[in-house]
Amino acid sequence: MQSKEEQSELLNSMFLLDVPDTLPLIPIRDMVIFPNAILPLVVGRDKSLAAIEAAETSPRYIFLVSQKDPDQEEVRSRDLYRVGTVARILQTVHLTNNYRKVVIESLARARATRIYSRKNFFRAKIDILVDPEQFPSEQFPLLGELKELFNEYLKENPELPEELGEYLEKEEDPYRILDFVGFHTEAPLDQKQTLLETASPSERVKRTVEILKHSIALQQLRKQLDNQVRESMMQHQREYYLQEQLRIIKKELGEEEQAPPEIKKLEEEINKMALPEHARKKALEELDKLRRTPPFSPEYTVARNYLDWLLQLPWGKRTEDRLDIEEAKRILDEDHYGLEKPKTRILEHLAVLQRVKKMKGPILCFVGPPGVGKTSLGRSIARALGRNFVRISLGGVRDEAEIRGHRRTYIGSMPGKIIQSMKKAQSQNPVFLLDEVDKMSMDFRGDPSSALLEVLDPEQNCNFNDHYLDIDYDLSEVFFITTANVQANIPLPLQDRMEIIELPGYLEHEKIHIARRHLIPKQLQEHGLDQNTLEITDDAVLRIIREYTREAGVRNLEREIANICRKTTRRLVENPNLQKITVSGKNLEDFLGKPTYLFRQVEQTDEIGIATGLAWTPYGGDLLKIEANLFPGKGKMILTGKLGEVMKESAQTALSYLRSIAGELNIDPERFQQTDIHIHVPEGAIPKDGPSAGITLATALISAFSNRPVRGNIAMTGEITLRGKILAIGGLNEKLLAAQRNNIPTVLVPYENKKEVDDLPAELREGLEIVLVKHYGEVLPRVLK
Repeated sequence: MQSKEEQSELLNSMFLLDVPDTLPLIPIRDMVIFPNAILPLVVGRDKSLAAIEAAETSPRYIFLVSQKDPDQEEVRSRDLYRVGTVARILQTVHLTNNYRKVVIESLARARATRIYSRKNFFRAKIDILVDPEQFPSEQFPLLGELKELFNEYLKENPELPEELGEYLEKEEDPYRILDFVGFHTEAPLDQKQTLLETASPSERVKRTVEILKHSIALQQLRKQLDNQVRESMMQHQREYYLQEQLRIIKKELGEEEQAPPEIKKLEEEINKMALPEHARKKALEELDKLRRTPPFSPEYTVARNYLDWLLQLPWGKRTEDRLDIEEAKRILDEDHYGLEKPKTRILEHLAVLQRVKKMKGPILCFVGPPGVGKTSLGRSIARALGRNFVRISLGGVRDEAEIRGHRRTYIGSMPGKIIQSMKKAQSQNPVFLLDEVDKMSMDFRGDPSSALLEVLDPEQNCNFNDHYLDIDYDLSEVFFITTANVQANIPLPLQDRMEIIELPGYLEHEKIHIARRHLIPKQLQEHGLDQNTLEITDDAVLRIIREYTREAGVRNLEREIANICRKTTRRLVENPNLQKITVSGKNLEDFLGKPTYLFRQVEQTDEIGIATGLAWTPYGGDLLKIEANLFPGKGKMILTGKLGEVMKESAQTALSYLRSIAGELNIDPERFQQTDIHIHVPEGAIPKDGPSAGITLATALISAFSNRPVRGNIAMTGEITLRGKILAIGGLNEKLLAAQRNNIPTVLVPYENKKEVDDLPAELREGLEIVLVKHYGEVLPRVLK
C-alpha cells in the first residue's frame, strides 16, 4: 500500500505530463492565488470570458496571474506579473449580465516565459515551478510555530471560520501548509506575490512567518482602536446620564446648581458690559441654553461661539473725537497735497460736531482714477479725527452673506464683514473704508450692493441686522467712506445714499509737490539714502512725469523714483569714494533709460483748415490738431481718427452751423453740395469722444471753406449748438495744463465755466491768457487771420 506522500508525488508527476506548455491566461484582480486551493471566481471581462471558453476544451487547464494595478480595466502583457498558478476548471455557471462563475482548483506554480494576445484573449507559454523533493529538516520547528501563529490570527480575525485552523492541524505536507497560510492571511498584494515567487523553502517559511506576525499586529491594533472608541462613547454617555440625574436630584432638593467656571465668567462679562436691552436679553438666553447643554454636544460649541462674537463687539465703546480744526487741517495737509474738496468736507464735519456734540456719521464716496490717494486719504481722515480705522475691500465680492453674514443653521457660519470689522475696530465710531465699491458683482448667491443699501443709509443703519447675530447693531456713529474708480458702475440706489466727491487726477505742478514732500523722502529712507547722498532736481521730476509716466495718480512716479534710488545705492556701494549723486533732466536717461513716451511740442504755425483743440485725459490733458480738407464731390463728410458717436455728432452740428452763417462769411451755399469734406484727428489709434471739440471743429471747417488760416498760438474748447452758443465743458484744469505745457499763450473757454476759472490755482494761470466766450461770433475774430 502507498503512503500519502507517495500518492501526492505520483499525482504531481501525472499532472506535469498532462499540462500543455501553452495555456489560456486570466488576469486576476486584488488577489494572489496559491496552489492546492479550490475556490470560485466571477469572470466578466471579455478577454477572460474568451479564455474560459478556450480552456473548457480539453484538458480544461488555465493559467491565473495577478495584475499589478487592480483598478486597471484594460490590461496588456506588461501590466501582469510573470509568476502565477496553473489551475483546472472544475465547473462553470452562467450568471446574469454575461458574467460567469468559475470553480477552479489551483495545482502548481508556473512562470510565464512569454505572454501574447491571440483570438481576443491572452495565452502564456509557461514553465512549471516544481518544489524541491526534500523539505529542509531545520525548518520543521518553524512550521509548528507557523500553525500556532495562524491559530492566533484566527482568534484576532473572527470573520474567518474556525475550520481553517482544524484543517491546518491535520495537514502534514509542509508545502501545502505554506500555501494554505499564505493564501488565507491578509497582506498587501505585492507581498503575497513575492511569497508566491519565492523558490527557496527556507526563505518561503521565513517570509510567511513575517507576513503572519505583521497581520496579527495589524488586527490587534484595529481591535484596540475599536475598543478605545467604544469606551470613549460609553464614558460620554455615562457622564451625560450622571449629570442629568444630579441636576434632577438637586432640583428636587431645592439646591442651587453650581455653574461651571466658564459659564460664570461669561455671566460676569454680560453683567459688566454696557449692552443694549435687546442684546442683553439675547445674551442671557444663549447663556441659559449653554448652561443646559452638555459640553461635548455640537450645540454647545455653536452657542459658545455666538456668545464670544456677541461679547467681543464694541457695545458702547467710543473714541473721543479730536475737535481742534487747526490740528486736523495740519494732519490732512501733512499726509496729502491738494485734495481740497474732501479736506474741506472733513473740516466742516468737525465744525458741526463742535456745535452739536453728537451727529450721525457722514457717508462719503471718493470717485477718481487709480493712484490719486483715495484709500490713504481715508486713513488720514481717521488720524485727523482721532478715530480707529478699519478697511475692507469689496472688489470681486459677489455673495450677500459676505456683508450680512450666514445664519447659524450653517456649519462654520460667521458674521459678515461689517460686524467682523466692527469687532476689529474696537469702537462704535470708527472711520470705516469700503474700498472698490464699484467692483462688486452679483450671481445666484445674491447681490451684495443691495445688502449695502441698509449699511449706507443713515436712516436705517442704526438697526443693522446681521444674519449671524440676528439682533440689531447700531452703525449710525460710523464714519463711512467708500471709494470707486468709475461712478457709473455704482448702482443708482447706492449712489443716492452717498455724498459723491470727485478726486481728479493730479496736475504736473501737484505731482512735483507730492514728489518733493512725500515720495522722494520716503524712497530715500527706504533705500538708506538722504539729501546729502542723492539729489533729484525738479526738472528731472518733471521729465519723469512727462516722458516716463502717464497716469492720473503717482504710483508709477514713485516706482521710477525708487528705480533711481536703487541705481544710486548700487553706485555708492561699488564706488566708496563717491559722496553725492545729482539726478537732473540732462542725465536722467543714465538712470531710467530711454523715455517711455514721446513728448513733443505742438507747432504754432498758422495754417488753413487746421485748428488747435484741447482734450481731457486722466494723466493731464492733451492738444488736438483737428484737420479739415475739401475736395470736389457730392457733399459727403468723412470722419477719421477713431472718433466716438458724440464727437461725430459735434462735427455734424459744426457743419450745420457753418451752413447757417455761410452768407455772412461770403461762402457760396452751392459749395456744400459740390464739395466732400474730410475731417481727421491725428493719433488715430487713440479713441476720442465728447462734445467739447465743437468750436474747434467749426473753426477748422470755416477756415477750410473761407481759405483763411487759423492762428496757431490759440487753443480752444467748448461745445457748440446749432445757434452758435458755446456750452460748458469738463476737465478744464487738465486742458489748461496741456496748453501751458505746450506754451500756448491764449485759450478760449466757455463763459459757463467762469466759476472753475475763478477757482484756478495760480500755477495754472501762469503764462496763459484765458478768454471767456459765450457765442461763436466772439471766437471767429480772434482765431482767423
